[in-house]
Amino acid sequence: MELGGNIELINFENLDHSKLIVIKKIVGNYAKKMSDIHGFEKLSLSLKDETEIQGRLTINKKIHSSEARDDNLFFALDKVLSNLYNECKSL
Repeated sequence: MELGGNIELINFENLDHSKLIVIKKIVGNYAKKMSDIHGFEKLSLSLKDETEIQGRLTINKKIHSSEARDDNLFFALDKVLSNLYNECKSL
């Protein structure tokens, strides 16, 4: 599933609709903050199961990765996006 042209959510289709709304909001907020600091080419998030998320952020053809596991899906998502955001800030 794609959000905009440069954000991709992989394996999120089977989540409850209400969870998906919150996830899109969280991803959108982080994407805006990252874009304001340093434009990025692609943000890709992959849901491995309900407790593990892997993220990849491409900036200037360089890939930055992060992954997190947490019993709370939203906490795992926040950890991944926070790590990628910090990578973006350090460039």
